Amino acid sequence: MTAGLKTIIVAGARPNFMKVAPLMKQAAEQNRKAGRERFELRLVHTGQHYDQQMSGIFFKELGIPAPDINLGVGSGSQAVQTASVMTSFEPVCISEKPDWVIVVGDVNSTLACSLVCAKLGIRVAHVEAGLRSFDRSMPEEINRIVTDSLANLLFTPSEDGNENLLREGVAKERIKCVGNIMIDSLIENLPMSRRSNLLNRLGLKPGQFAFVTLHRPSNVDAKESLAAIMHEVERLATRLPVVFPIHPRTRKMLAEFGIRPSQEKGMHLIDPIGYHDSLCLTENARLLLTDSGGLQEEATYFRTPCLTLRRTTERPITVTMGSNRMTKIESLSADINEFLGGPARRGQIPPLWDGCTAGRVLNEISGASRP
Repeated sequence: MTAGLKTIIVAGARPNFMKVAPLMKQAAEQNRKAGRERFELRLVHTGQHYDQQMSGIFFKELGIPAPDINLGVGSGSQAVQTASVMTSFEPVCISEKPDWVIVVGDVNSTLACSLVCAKLGIRVAHVEAGLRSFDRSMPEEINRIVTDSLANLLFTPSEDGNENLLREGVAKERIKCVGNIMIDSLIENLPMSRRSNLLNRLGLKPGQFAFVTLHRPSNVDAKESLAAIMHEVERLATRLPVVFPIHPRTRKMLAEFGIRPSQEKGMHLIDPIGYHDSLCLTENARLLLTDSGGLQEEATYFRTPCLTLRRTTERPITVTMGSNRMTKIESLSADINEFLGGPARRGQIPPLWDGCTAGRVLNEISGASRP
């Protein structure tokens, strides 16, 4: 009997978990159907996000098994964290001798593990390849570019990713458009998210509240910008209730700058929430204001009007086809007015955002592994 492909799947930070879960489940399903181990899996959690609120709850909700290996690197500067992942991951690769390492997304762990594999001659598959914001001041953009230059197989979520990679000189045969792996998790978890009681707990009705998330340094690390954003959020809360799960970084900066968010009835400032509650809010919100990449995609699937408070997005299809619009502090008030005065649902769902991406990824890896 042919041995299964020894495959390491890497999870680093919370945005990765929704991309890893469908791969784990699909590999188990393919093994079950084949009656053998087509894929001999090892899940490596680098520990880039390691606390219960930002990591543990997502593993539980998504049904991800306990990692086979936890590197436990923790927090640190970009260089320290990347180096820590590399020095911890290299012995794992030498010991395990995998046929493939699958990395997802664009966090420091994605880059670090790809570099280790490239040096050791281990094949790398990058899921969510080809995304570009064209803003190299974003650390994630550097991670994307370097990972894509090293990966053997590049799995893109949409055709614009293919175009970016071809423009950068990546060989066409290495690029596979497979759809958006995040939507696999979203569809799988919809029944659970629709059982969430968060709206009832907060006294909210579907389509009659705004959902706000903020965590990027460009928005929260300067007092002037954070104060201006909070002012607009508080104005929004006078028109309809606002649910604002506060990221630890944002909470820290609010305290440091002495900014005290309004405690008026319309403002629901809550602790970070799990994946199911987040999906519940995204599906049912009248408006989403965020600086998150993943929420842009989830809002596009639900066709929820979404304002993204960033200069650029690496997910332009959420703007060209979906419900998303880029905004800035200076135009935020006008954009909110326009969106609240417009349709309750916007845009359309892009091709291949159908919940079947993980299967396409694993089938391509199997095909690329044949002699």
